[in-house]
Amino acid sequence: MSRADTERWAKCTAVYVRMSTEHQQYSTSNQMDVIREYAKRRELTIVKEYSDEGKSGLNIQGRDSLAQILRDVQEGRAEFANILVYDVSRWGRFQDADESAYYEYICRRAGVAVHYCAEQFENDGSPVSTIVKGVKRAMAGEYSRELSSKVFQGACRLIQLGYKQGGTAGFGLRRMLIDQSGERKATLKMGEQKSIQTDRVVLVRGPEEEIIIVRWIFESFINEGKMESEIATILNGQGVKTDFGRDWNRATVHQILTNEKYIGNNVYHRTSCKLKKKHVNNPPDKWIRADGAFEGVVEPDLFWRAHEIILARSQKLTDEEMLEKLRAVLLKHGRISGILIDEAEGLPSSTAFRHRFGTLVSAYKLIGYDPGIDFSFIEENRRLRKRHPEIVAEVVQKISDLGAQAVWNDATELLELNGEMRVSIVLCRHTETGTGSSRWLIRLDGSARPDVTIAVRMDAANEGIRDYYVLPGLDMTWENLRVAEANGICLDTYRFDTLEYFFGMAERVKLEELA
Repeated sequence: MSRADTERWAKCTAVYVRMSTEHQQYSTSNQMDVIREYAKRRELTIVKEYSDEGKSGLNIQGRDSLAQILRDVQEGRAEFANILVYDVSRWGRFQDADESAYYEYICRRAGVAVHYCAEQFENDGSPVSTIVKGVKRAMAGEYSRELSSKVFQGACRLIQLGYKQGGTAGFGLRRMLIDQSGERKATLKMGEQKSIQTDRVVLVRGPEEEIIIVRWIFESFINEGKMESEIATILNGQGVKTDFGRDWNRATVHQILTNEKYIGNNVYHRTSCKLKKKHVNNPPDKWIRADGAFEGVVEPDLFWRAHEIILARSQKLTDEEMLEKLRAVLLKHGRISGILIDEAEGLPSSTAFRHRFGTLVSAYKLIGYDPGIDFSFIEENRRLRKRHPEIVAEVVQKISDLGAQAVWNDATELLELNGEMRVSIVLCRHTETGTGSSRWLIRLDGSARPDVTIAVRMDAANEGIRDYYVLPGLDMTWENLRVAEANGICLDTYRFDTLEYFFGMAERVKLEELA
């Protein structure tokens, strides 16, 4: 290649733009305006454009254009020596900053440079750019974590106010759109969504013919002893379809018999899939609920009688008998899930397995089945929840021994110190990143606004206490704070090996002693 060809090649540039649903500043047209201006200043020639629109930056799954760039670069098909990106966050809000760096390294290793056009630093590999870029990547990931937390807290608040958050209404129910004053506007059809931000959705009773069928399902199950599969067969024989227009089966009937929305209870967070991670079933103590949020379809007494019958199925079986039936499901399907359990004829429901063994995962372990998902955090969280009152009691006792007063307020879940200071005590579970680095998440209660938060960092086994962060509320502007082993003087100045410093703050001292 001649010198002229080499220089021409060095000017060839590809563009990558990504827009999710965040802000207008990140529209692809706005990104392209900044990128074209950057290319013009550097005398770069744009030869190819890659665009991922409406895509989250949490991971690379679903981002076909970014994946295509990496394939073109790795397989030698790239017709460019540069890639222009609006800023670090458009490359991705990866939860592990090393993942973002890895994809950039793939390009750099192939001789293709990545430029961040709207950033104030030059991505030239210098120590300063490396440090700033690392901070930017961490901030991009933290933005998504904070946004996820805020969205979840907002959803929980709306659930407790009686509003529905996502999902279909269910057979016998409908989604009703209401305005900010609570006035009904319209019934939403399947797939329709609200278009005005201040509008809300509530559940209301559906057509009378569907309500009659729902009540018949409960009465047939309770009074006539019909099994879910028998009820499904009868409904199909009568030509009745589900709310999705499909035939009935055991699972769809079972869902009606076990879902509390049919008695007007609003229940949320049964399952979760946060930040594009694995879908998990949450234990009942993690559910967010509002009882009597709307008018039910069946009487509570009828619903709970059905619930008792379902639980009684498993109570008639020994632990080993239940596990043997679970092994049969595994043998038939090669895997197990809550849906497969609920669809299996003659098998206790997934709810029954949770009641008997604590969690489905515990039952899986007893038959030697590994679902391929690490659910250890559930057990660790349960263990930490048990440790929390123990640590609170130790702190209260120590403060009392010093002659001060400490009272735990169950309503606010804060420690009230000498009637002057409110203290939050949070336990921080140890986790590891994909590269083996230690991380802890400190959850700061923004709604209660404590004066001080004591963050108890657990050790690598989540058994013992590693150290403490005593964080003043005035300096903490985040809702969640993700920390590593070392976090710089701005944060680690609040780190202590013991709580002696905090106890010194609480101790009462006579005025003459101070003099």
